[in-house]
Amino acid sequence: MVVTDGAWGAFVEWRKSSHSNAQGGECVEVGRGLAGLVPVRDSKDPARPGLVVSDRAWGAFLGSLT
Repeated sequence: MVVTDGAWGAFVEWRKSSHSNAQGGECVEVGRGLAGLVPVRDSKDPARPGLVVSDRAWGAFLGSLT
C-alpha cells in the first residue's frame, strides 16, 4: 500500500536506518505505532508517499537479509 505522510499523522514514531548517511546514501526510515503494519519512507524526502507493509511481510524481509 502506498500512503502519503499526512495519512500517518502523529501515530507513527520514525527511526532512521543505521545505514543512512548525511551524503544522501541509503536513507530509509521505518515507523512504528500502527498495529500490524510497518510504514517505510525515504528520509531525504519524507513528504513523498511511502509504503506500508504488514508486520509479517517486514519480518520476512528482515529475515531474508541475514
